[in-house]
Amino acid sequence: MSDNQPALLAPAPASHGETIPPEEAAAIQTIVASIAQTVRNAAQGAPARRDAHPKAHGCVRASFTVLPDLPLPLRTGVFQTPRRFDAWIRFSNGNGKPQPDRIGDGRGMAVKLLDVAESPSGTQDFIMINAPAFFVRNAADYVAFQTATPPWRFFFPGLNPFDFRLHELLVARAIAGQTVTNPLNIRYWSMVPILCGDAACKFSARPAAPLSNFVATDTDDYLHANLAAQLAQGPAAFDFMVQLQTDPVAMPVEDPTIAWSETAAPFTPVARITIDPQEFDSPAQRAFCENLSFTPWHGVPAHRPLGGINRVRRIVYETVSALRHQLNGAPRQEPQ
Repeated sequence: MSDNQPALLAPAPASHGETIPPEEAAAIQTIVASIAQTVRNAAQGAPARRDAHPKAHGCVRASFTVLPDLPLPLRTGVFQTPRRFDAWIRFSNGNGKPQPDRIGDGRGMAVKLLDVAESPSGTQDFIMINAPAFFVRNAADYVAFQTATPPWRFFFPGLNPFDFRLHELLVARAIAGQTVTNPLNIRYWSMVPILCGDAACKFSARPAAPLSNFVATDTDDYLHANLAAQLAQGPAAFDFMVQLQTDPVAMPVEDPTIAWSETAAPFTPVARITIDPQEFDSPAQRAFCENLSFTPWHGVPAHRPLGGINRVRRIVYETVSALRHQLNGAPRQEPQ
């Protein structure tokens, strides 16, 4: 472990189709203040937890092997040359409060590559959930979502049908409506774009056959149980893939509610994620998992995050990480 707090990529001027609204900075500050207060309130008499994805199914050791002979536009950043990275992967549920796995929810897969020389943090994080699109467009809409009471008011803020957020509602229902029995058996997407050298791209992790046979759903924490059962018996693997933007209008950078067409722009495998058999239930490893911090702004300049939701994440994730580690009296550092 390093004794230094993890460094983030520096912000950069808007590029690659980014447009920064003048009210965005104020909206981000509103979001940060609200989330920080939520974390403090929840930590009264309990450990401070993440504001989103607090329920982990496990943190597992993995390898991330960049494939040879990639197309030239993809040979950039961590994909520049064939090599193997050690990695940690955290699987999780998205809801801000831990709940039984049978309840519809987004499922997360956060990948952290280690020993990344060009990254200020020394790591490269890839954060994904099991859906290709997000249900919030920008910082201003995120404020509206935070303040909606009850939550469905975000989608139906008044009587005027022109104000309804029906598209966002369909995206949210698609995320929560999936049946998930094992976190190793589903596909994950970035939802929001990053740079791939000189182009905007999105990324995805797709299970590599065969899928796990551990799919029982008879406990509240069956996703953890099935993950543990599979890795006690054998390995698992994912194909890590990149989708390059080919049409800036149909594949916008600033609207993550729109999934980029895989017909118009297919995903290309760039790496293989391998999760070897292992046990991950020790108290030390559970504590390690809780203390990990993930943010798309841990990474190399060639993979700088793009778009408004990523700009929100830069401030929110850093603030929440610092706050929960402070409240828990835990060091905040990246694994080596």
